[in-house]
Amino acid sequence: MKKISFQGLAGAYSEQACKNAYPNYQPIACRTFQESMHLVESGECKYAMIPLENSTAGRVEEIYRLIPKLKLHVIGEHYEEVNHALIGIKGANIEELKCVGSHPQALAQCHNNIQTLGLEMVAKFDTAGAAKDLSIMNDPTKAAIASKLAAEIYGLEVLMEHFEDLKGNMTRFFVLSKKKSLPLFKKENSYITSLIFELRNIPASLYKALGGFATNSINLLKIESYMHSRDKRSRFHIDIDAHIDENRVKLALEELSFFAENIKILGVFEQRKVD
Repeated sequence: MKKISFQGLAGAYSEQACKNAYPNYQPIACRTFQESMHLVESGECKYAMIPLENSTAGRVEEIYRLIPKLKLHVIGEHYEEVNHALIGIKGANIEELKCVGSHPQALAQCHNNIQTLGLEMVAKFDTAGAAKDLSIMNDPTKAAIASKLAAEIYGLEVLMEHFEDLKGNMTRFFVLSKKKSLPLFKKENSYITSLIFELRNIPASLYKALGGFATNSINLLKIESYMHSRDKRSRFHIDIDAHIDENRVKLALEELSFFAENIKILGVFEQRKVD
């Protein structure tokens, strides 16, 4: 059976994303994102399912630090609706709870509900790990925020479903592959070209760098900026609503090269529609 890696323990939301996107693949749990990517680089796994951003809590910071070092290629995206559950040990009740543990992203996505219950927040390495820790501590005053799958795996009780502050809470994932994949351009389909670049040290460089996309009628779906730690230069990650084989994209990238450097195409893939 083909394998797909993810960061986290059994029961993590990333595992659920793997099962929904690639039901015929075996999900392989990894402790770190680097380990997950290494399994793909070594050929042990075909793909890695990596969370990029969440509609409530924003981007996953660690991933943006890893993206410039990527040896893998982005071959697709996947959107997974996140339904958080407030979980306790068997027999626990909400009135007894004093603290709740989970990954910082999950805590942020449930912040208002946590405040309403007056619980102390405890950051954990991941959501499934928080559930596993809770099962070991067996303390009725402690809770975890994780998936219903994690509650089942670790023998815990769901105290409250849909604990997230906002409904329709979505996490966007990148699917990474060792092999580069370029879908054949078809006018009737929608594509995303994902790339990163660094700005040259000239006045109005960002304005000029993005000008080529505007003049060639290319829609920017997202833009993220973060500082390069070595020389404090700004690095940008953008997704554009176009295929790299289109002539308008080639013209825009040519113009971009005058005002930016270290341009790297992360991948080209069909755009997924979110219900």
